[in-house]
Amino acid sequence: MASCCGAQPNQYNSPMHVDPGLALYYLTFVPAIIIAITGHEFAHAWVAYRFGDRTAYDEGRVSLNPLVHLDPIGTLGILFVGFGWGKPVPVDTRQLRHPKADLLVSAAGPATNLLIAALCAIPLRVPGLMDWFRQVGFGQSAMLLFPMFVQVNLMLAVFNFLPIGPLDGSHVLAELLPLRQGLQFREFNRTYGYLLLTLLILSGYLLPVSILSLVVGPAINFFADLLLG
Repeated sequence: MASCCGAQPNQYNSPMHVDPGLALYYLTFVPAIIIAITGHEFAHAWVAYRFGDRTAYDEGRVSLNPLVHLDPIGTLGILFVGFGWGKPVPVDTRQLRHPKADLLVSAAGPATNLLIAALCAIPLRVPGLMDWFRQVGFGQSAMLLFPMFVQVNLMLAVFNFLPIGPLDGSHVLAELLPLRQGLQFREFNRTYGYLLLTLLILSGYLLPVSILSLVVGPAINFFADLLLG
């Protein structure tokens, strides 16, 4: 299972353009996306291991070390073209000890991103915590980093919950459907999932309005309003 990340929430056209605002943006965006992908993939691996599948554990993926979760091409894609992915977490569903374990393993990644977003929103909502960050000399950095951490993790969570293969949401929905419909849905995603996902992503480059943004934007804004007010 791999985390995928949609278009970056930034206003600049090219990371090669030297601009103080762009530099500041990347100083906050890079750590945010590294932590978001690491937490996402670690959650997949850890939950799979807890349910009996040692595949990811044996490959060293039950780890909070970002280096074992970041895919070089996928990470560069996020930074330079606005779309990328983490290194897929191998899961052998035959080893999972619970009939709905695949649902929990799949949901663990985006659910962890929601949890990270919620935790990072707390200092922004609690004045006493922000005052403490200011007292230790981290106030300005906190005001820049925490909103970006919230935004990136929400983006990763909502995008990966889309019921399109190979995204996590496709596995979750397949497990929630009755057996026959679930099998048909899995087959549909195996045949057309990558094509549909590619068309969604390319819509932002080929059409005046990104269909992907229209789909995920309202959900991201809803959770952002819920967490940040």
